[in-house]
Amino acid sequence: MLNDSRPAVHSSRTHWAALAGRCEPLATARDHARTVLAGVVPCVDDAVLVVSELVGNAVRHTTAGPDCLTIEIDGDQVVVAVHDPDPDDGCVQLPETAADPLAESGRGLWLVQTLARRWYVETTAVGKAVVAILPRGKAAVSRAAGS
Repeated sequence: MLNDSRPAVHSSRTHWAALAGRCEPLATARDHARTVLAGVVPCVDDAVLVVSELVGNAVRHTTAGPDCLTIEIDGDQVVVAVHDPDPDDGCVQLPETAADPLAESGRGLWLVQTLARRWYVETTAVGKAVVAILPRGKAAVSRAAGS
């Protein structure tokens, strides 16, 4: 669901990764997601791709870049959130039309929309978090293939 404003259920099992000031926040975020989720949930690759897209957007489209990544495994879902210090000004939106298939960018939130049950932007005390909730079960490729 696009930009659903209902907050995710937050559990006490939150895994944090600091990204502020990192030379390679994308690599740090991907490694952290894979480490936290490997052997625990089947949707590791989906979650790593979503994390990569959200962190990449924060690197490209915010003033200071991403601050941190949080990952929660909560029942039948995995909640990933990328936090940054910029306010929620309504700019984090799925474009109305798909990106040109030959364009080098413009597909990130489309991928997040496809892989996640829902995603939304949440205002925080120090900026915002872009949150995606993924099903804990089979990865999207397995779901699409019907296996």
